[in-house]
Amino acid sequence: MNPTTNDVATRSLDQELVITRVFDAPRSLLFKVWTEREHLMHWCAPRNFTIPFAEADFRPGGAWRTCLRSPEGKDYWVQGIYREIVEPERLVFTHAWEDEDGKSGHTTIVTVTFTDRDAKTTLTFHQALFESVEGRDAHRSGWSECLDCLEAYLATVD
Repeated sequence: MNPTTNDVATRSLDQELVITRVFDAPRSLLFKVWTEREHLMHWCAPRNFTIPFAEADFRPGGAWRTCLRSPEGKDYWVQGIYREIVEPERLVFTHAWEDEDGKSGHTTIVTVTFTDRDAKTTLTFHQALFESVEGRDAHRSGWSECLDCLEAYLATVD
């Protein structure tokens, strides 16, 4: 066994986040609430955070930018570029936090796939490559809370 190859494989897994959830909603609705600002404002932040600002040029090559406000009132800015949009199957976009000067930090790639499962939808969320396990795990916590909020929000949408 080559230890170098094994180390690379382990490091790669540590740099990726995958979350799979089944939602009791049709794929077309799930895609819609992931891509329309008026829906995203209601669920796309961790629990008890708000979204006071969000804008997006929803097309491949278009930019998006969002402000997440913590319960303590601290603003966190995140931005990216849409790379691929295949309605209602897949979204691919970059994701980078901004520092206090508005400069983007480390960029990851997010891929969200929507798969029909009878009257439900399987959502697979993939984000990579993280600089650290701690960064990955912080995103796992945040995105898991977002998906919890999404599930609750879907119950209010026709």
